[in-house]
Amino acid sequence: MDAQELKIDGVWLFTPRRFADARGYFVETYTKKKFETHLTGFDFVQDNESLSTEKYTVRGLHYQAPPFAQDKLVRVVSGSAYDVVVDVRRGSPTYGRSVGATLSAKNGVQLLAPKGFLHGFMTLEPNTIVTYKVTDYYDAEADGAVHWASPGLDIDWPVGPDQATVSDKDGMAPQFSEFSTPF
Repeated sequence: MDAQELKIDGVWLFTPRRFADARGYFVETYTKKKFETHLTGFDFVQDNESLSTEKYTVRGLHYQAPPFAQDKLVRVVSGSAYDVVVDVRRGSPTYGRSVGATLSAKNGVQLLAPKGFLHGFMTLEPNTIVTYKVTDYYDAEADGAVHWASPGLDIDWPVGPDQATVSDKDGMAPQFSEFSTPF
């Protein structure tokens, strides 16, 4: 498994090794032992999956507040998406900065979105399926969101709000300037 830390401390890309032949390929998408050669202390307890039927569908920027904060290991199993995290750790030298990566079924890359980060993605193809492992269970009271296109976040989304498909919840999320971090 190839591991690469991105420009913000704690955010990683993982690319598992694929074994291909004439039939296709086999891959271990997650092996705790291999994952922990790079990072320790993660106990994934739940897997989630979303299907976005439209190209340029946005999901995010979401978080679970403490004590239900979640680390997420995100991957795309069909299609592709631009995946983004925003550092919202109080006192962090990179507070408010974001990093992103294209995840696809073809490239097999996975992104680790740690606790203390907003997370979201925009699909780049119709019928994109995103799956992710999380380290805590969902809690409705701890659920939060920040508007994905907030001014000042400087996220380089593939398209703007006029072309994106967004849920009512995400479309009405508060702007980053109104956000008070719980982390």
